[in-house]
Amino acid sequence: MTLELTSAAIEIIPVLDLMHGQVVRGVAGQRESYRPISSRLVDSADPLTIADAFANRLGLKRIYLADLDAIRDERPAWTTIQALTDAGFPLLIDAGLRDVARARALLELGVESVVTGLETLTGPDLLRELLEAIPGKQLVFSLDMQAGRPMTDADAWPDPTPAGIAETAIEAGIERMIVLDLAGVGSGKGPPTLELCRQIRSRHEVIELITGGGIRDQHDISAAADAGVDAVLVASALHDGSLFPEVQD
Repeated sequence: MTLELTSAAIEIIPVLDLMHGQVVRGVAGQRESYRPISSRLVDSADPLTIADAFANRLGLKRIYLADLDAIRDERPAWTTIQALTDAGFPLLIDAGLRDVARARALLELGVESVVTGLETLTGPDLLRELLEAIPGKQLVFSLDMQAGRPMTDADAWPDPTPAGIAETAIEAGIERMIVLDLAGVGSGKGPPTLELCRQIRSRHEVIELITGGGIRDQHDISAAADAGVDAVLVASALHDGSLFPEVQD
């Protein structure tokens, strides 16, 4: 779904945080405390059931899937990924890319685009290797942060600040970027990334910018659009009904 706002159009991309085969509610990146989702949309934590609810009740079919078992323990949920692609859901997926082979395997399953997250990316050399193997917009770079701090080995990047890492990724050839601060996820306080998004947009007019974490309502989405964001990742505000209150239980 694309919302038409006063100054821009912005896409809403629902999030599935997947752990141990179930969709969980992410809060501030504290993954040890994640629990199966409770939702007004559907009485289930099954990923395919929730994806169907996003599509059929909200008209949101493109999905961002964070495979937390793959990110943490290198155990991708291949069966679930295949089931979602077989059902026709365009997936933007972070499955803990640490090499080109996994990226290719995901694309062979029919995934629309793969995410290389800063959390599991060893540095710019691997990013360039991924870009050589996966041309165009099928590769998305995620600038992962925790309370404003990049989730990476600072020594691996020429400029380890968030803005500096963004510049390095864009110079390498990245065309799509997620700017995500895990401290904002599930907080209901609004996305803490908008100033950084505004800085990136001021330097790069063409790059596709995606952000999320803490989105509460359409006011937050409007603020993201004003910061130059093209799409927002949303989970809690869809499940609790605050973004689309007209959709009843």
